[in-house]
Amino acid sequence: MRDDKNFASDLDDTGDDQNLNPERLSELGVRTTSEGYSVKRERKGPRRTGRGAKQAPKQAITNPPTQAAVPAPTEVDTFSADEFGGEKSLVGRRVINFMKVAKPFAVFSAILTLVAIFAIVTKGLNLGLDFTGGVSATVVYEQPVQQAQVQTSLAGHKIDDSVVQYLGSNKEVLVRLPPQDKVEGLSDTLDKALDLPNNNATIKSIDVVGSQVGNEIYLSSFGAVALALVCMFIYVTVRFQAKLAWGAVLSLFHDSIITVGIFALFGWPFDLTVLAAILSLIGYSLNDTIVVFDRIRENFRRVRGLSPVAIVNLSLTETLRRTIMTISTVLLVVLAMMFLGGQSLFWFSVALFIGLILGTFSSVYIAAAIPLWMGMSRKDFIVEVKPEFVEEEVEFEDRNAPLLSRDD
Repeated sequence: MRDDKNFASDLDDTGDDQNLNPERLSELGVRTTSEGYSVKRERKGPRRTGRGAKQAPKQAITNPPTQAAVPAPTEVDTFSADEFGGEKSLVGRRVINFMKVAKPFAVFSAILTLVAIFAIVTKGLNLGLDFTGGVSATVVYEQPVQQAQVQTSLAGHKIDDSVVQYLGSNKEVLVRLPPQDKVEGLSDTLDKALDLPNNNATIKSIDVVGSQVGNEIYLSSFGAVALALVCMFIYVTVRFQAKLAWGAVLSLFHDSIITVGIFALFGWPFDLTVLAAILSLIGYSLNDTIVVFDRIRENFRRVRGLSPVAIVNLSLTETLRRTIMTISTVLLVVLAMMFLGGQSLFWFSVALFIGLILGTFSSVYIAAAIPLWMGMSRKDFIVEVKPEFVEEEVEFEDRNAPLLSRDD
């Protein structure tokens, strides 16, 4: 390798910088800047600090052509149309054909209704003292007593047509008597007539109801039932549709008249507690019917391509589980009152038990079937939107027509 002095002398020998021979400069180790050569030395080994070890050699970085940024794919939440009120899918659903036997059950219900009306007209109701008037006394004995013993003792004192019922135990009884001509001194007379040998009686309370008051209560009670049916009809008409309202009212009438007819047919006592059961039955049966009607209206709006009969069958199938669970829990309470509530709640429970069975039946085969027979369809539940702007036909004048002056 030549030293620096010889290298400098060689450069001086070349003469002017402008006349430098590139080959000579190449032999001397001189490179031009246009050749892209860098005199920067590269370190062959790592530094003392350890930096630079295992580093990849640097490469020229070329800028790729710019592209539009593509957003990262995001996870899309899947949802069904049922959750957002869209069109309902019926894939994989089993629908029970309730309406297949609607006509036979309708004939059966009509026969029961006619029999009930016939029993009420011919035999009449065994009205309690609340309607007929009379005397009601609560009596407590020192020892258990039989109902026949009390009736025999009253008959011995010329008090006939008495009705004796237990109140919770066989020591406490409720004595009911027909209207009495003489009310004064009635308490003393009953006190003597109710005493039995070796078993004294104590009168806890005594109530006297006049025959005229009882007759007014009788008429007012049936007026209340009729008013309840009219109010239910108005409510269902406003809330849903008139065809559904007829089905609801006829089903309520069906439940009420058959329950009252069974009491008339078997001669069971009909008092204010039984009337309260009838009114309670109307409210419960309407509630069950409203649930079915609401599902019918929803399915008519959300399900396409099905006949009205298929829509009703689908609605009844969807509400069947709710109906079974509701009627089961209510029947448990009614049975508990019937067997554990004593004599005062017995006939109330009997009326409710009969009415609950009839109400469940009528909400399926009467309340839902009658609107179908009246021509219920999807048009009854779709709101028609009126156009915001009404198109008017405009006539334009002929451009070629001569213009008329004001004088003309």
